[in-house]
Amino acid sequence: MRFLRSTSLALLTLLSLPAFALSPTGQERLQHLQNRWVEVNYEVPEKQREEAFAALAKEADEAVASEKAAELLIWRGIIQSCWAGAKGGLGALDLVKQAKDSLEQAIALDPKALEGSAYTSLGSLYYQVPMWPLSFGDDDKAEALLKQALAINPRGIDPNYFYGDFLMQDKRYVEARIALEKAMIAPPRPQRASADSHRREEVKKLLSQFPK
Repeated sequence: MRFLRSTSLALLTLLSLPAFALSPTGQERLQHLQNRWVEVNYEVPEKQREEAFAALAKEADEAVASEKAAELLIWRGIIQSCWAGAKGGLGALDLVKQAKDSLEQAIALDPKALEGSAYTSLGSLYYQVPMWPLSFGDDDKAEALLKQALAINPRGIDPNYFYGDFLMQDKRYVEARIALEKAMIAPPRPQRASADSHRREEVKKLLSQFPK
């Protein structure tokens, strides 16, 4: 039985510049959610992370309530999924369903928002949550969604990282290495230096786990 891994779901840092459709206030809120996510996910002690993600999820709810934009829905989904990862166990299953709903709403509004980040986040959920009857886990759907993300953003650090992680879990090591090496040389994202640095450390960790 598979359960959410908070390190991977740290999903969900699918970070890029906000789309022009966002209002100036929406852009500020998006930037705040992104920056605070990095702090909570990488700097807050693990025992305090669940509470911190819960507070951040409330801020994301407020942002979406004031402006229903795909970018803000994506980040609500990312934060909800990370909150689930921090919570762990069966108690997290309702949160991952909420994250799935947020991401599906984002795709319905604008599938290319944040360079297809909703597909990456949703794909990562599908391969990390339990399968039926506990939850909606489905490796075939996961791979299809991750490939959609790569079609939109083939050089991106996040889609390549999560696709590489998925392939490693499926023991498809040759393909996984290719994806992870692409993640390592991904172009830097404006204003996301810290997130990129942490993600590359996660990529290095996965590469170190390959069978000798």
